[in-house]
Amino acid sequence: MIFYHEPLYRPPAEADSIIIQVTLGCSYNKCSFCSMYETKKFQIRTLEEIKKDIEKVSAYYPQARRVFLADGDALSCDTSFLVEVLRFLKSSFYKLQRVSSYASPYNLLQKTAQELELLRENGLSLVYYGIESGNHELLKYVNKPMLPSKMVEGLNKATNANIKISATLILGLGGKNLSKQHIEDSAKLINECEHINYLSTLQLGLTDTKEDNFFKRFEKKNSEFIFCDDKEMLQEQKRLISLINPKKPIVFRSNHASNALPLKGTLPKNKEELIEILDLGIEDNSMLRPMFLRGF
Repeated sequence: MIFYHEPLYRPPAEADSIIIQVTLGCSYNKCSFCSMYETKKFQIRTLEEIKKDIEKVSAYYPQARRVFLADGDALSCDTSFLVEVLRFLKSSFYKLQRVSSYASPYNLLQKTAQELELLRENGLSLVYYGIESGNHELLKYVNKPMLPSKMVEGLNKATNANIKISATLILGLGGKNLSKQHIEDSAKLINECEHINYLSTLQLGLTDTKEDNFFKRFEKKNSEFIFCDDKEMLQEQKRLISLINPKKPIVFRSNHASNALPLKGTLPKNKEELIEILDLGIEDNSMLRPMFLRGF
């Protein structure tokens, strides 16, 4: 089999997918809350290396239907490079149905509409996109200073290219002091998008290597960060769901290991049922996932 450059990450929905490392690490790697690739220096692997990995794994699983392109943002590669990778995947897995990757806000803005359409034509059908928050000030606090309007622009560009979007928001990212702005602006951003196919929430968790810098960035903005507890994060989630009124239905999940209360449904169809479950969880903490079963 192939040799992976650790650490290796993939979204929960890609548990059964073949993982091919197109890049190592993350081209940005400056978000104050994220420790995923802090031990890696970003690099784009050679086409020869990538093809060798595909050949090795396809020899064992030629019938694979799904492939995930790792690491943090394969879309930072030149489009012509990615097209070669996608075409080689298609020729190697005769039942291939879906190719997906992470996509940063910067990636989608840098790609033209025509480039995204070309990638879709060659098999890229889904991108995982970290919105984190729709509040611009909070995004600057956590060193991901992307204008929400630019996020909407990039996401709509992907939608128009017929690429599905799985987006994430981080509950508790603004702490107690910025909770209201965080949730209201996040719901606003979702509502402005043409179509986010899947939306997930996860709860903020910081590794020891990230805590100091995370807190210091808030202090530099003359703001104290105070962690939200489980109850407050569930209240954020309830507020978020109540405010989301998408243009098209969104499959909603809170199945990440960090979540205190796993949820699933479709918005706006299941809005009231989800809110009822959240109300129960807010009142009865025995419904919540024990801390020892959670992870980030």
